[in-house]
Amino acid sequence: MSTEQNPAQNPVSYEAAGVSIEAGDKAVELFAPHAKRATRPEVQGSLGGFAGLFALGKYKEPLLAAGSDGVGTKLAVAQAMDKHDTIGIDLVAMCVDDLVVCGAEPLFLQDYIAIGKVVPEKVAEIVGGIAEGCVQAGCALLGGETAEHPGVMDPEDYDVSATAVGVVEASELLGPDKVREGDVVIAMASSGLHSNGYSLARHVLLERAGLPLDAEMEELGRTLGEELLEPTRIYALDCLALANECDVHTFCHVTGGGLAGNMERIIPEGMVAEMHRTTWTPGPIFRTIKSVGQVPDAEMEKTFNMGVGMTAIVAAEDRDRALAILAARHVDAWVLGEVRVAGEGDSARAVLTGSHPQY
Repeated sequence: MSTEQNPAQNPVSYEAAGVSIEAGDKAVELFAPHAKRATRPEVQGSLGGFAGLFALGKYKEPLLAAGSDGVGTKLAVAQAMDKHDTIGIDLVAMCVDDLVVCGAEPLFLQDYIAIGKVVPEKVAEIVGGIAEGCVQAGCALLGGETAEHPGVMDPEDYDVSATAVGVVEASELLGPDKVREGDVVIAMASSGLHSNGYSLARHVLLERAGLPLDAEMEELGRTLGEELLEPTRIYALDCLALANECDVHTFCHVTGGGLAGNMERIIPEGMVAEMHRTTWTPGPIFRTIKSVGQVPDAEMEKTFNMGVGMTAIVAAEDRDRALAILAARHVDAWVLGEVRVAGEGDSARAVLTGSHPQY
């Protein structure tokens, strides 16, 4: 018996293999208006070229800063809720707010979307969020790639990542070498979980407690899904404004590893950033995760930002000025602690003392 198949009945094509060029073209058509919003005067050329071009401008001794990141398992919440228009803001935030730690101004970002099956409207929503994030950060969406992965990813699944590039004058570079005894640690409030700790949050709230994403939660004032998808706050322009007006020595982007864990990265040896829990109360989502999951305080603090998304290390004489600038920019900020010389018993460069009020 013949096993040959009639090619006319089973035509071989890229689309038959799971990749639709037409769907990809339609996605580009839909997201092009979003991408065009996120631009800067230095961008050269137009959307669709093989490379994105950016004129660097006039600098005496420019240092380029680059950072790549994603948004982790927050994507699982977006996919479960079929809401894809804000995850791009998270993606931009995770990249550009790493750049400003050293004082670099974000210039442009390039994204990468891996997706099981291209649904043009879904891709346009994702890119629309990325473009909005770039607008908030003051950088250009210079280009990107959307790759369809049939047979590798489920049709409804996708992942996103991006690389952001910024620039800082060598003479204005911020970092641990600038930190001095007596410097003040100023906290900037987070908008929620941001984009870290979602594996633990999902494990506690969704898997163990079985809470539905569409459940209205009185303590949160909205549904659980809406809380979990709250976009990450982008601090880039706020930090640049602060560095331009005050004697800022460095910043700290509070991501995976928590507040103390990330502060360790920007405090020099021989110094300690002593921060006081008494200065703020973590938001309702942190209390919910802690109480529902009976999560130990130490585990909470090394997993989540606990309500602090960014810190600035500022010269003591500029403390009040820094707080006023942030207040004028509608950033909730407060004095979190101070930098001191390490004592004989200090093994960590960042410590938290006291207890949170009403937590």
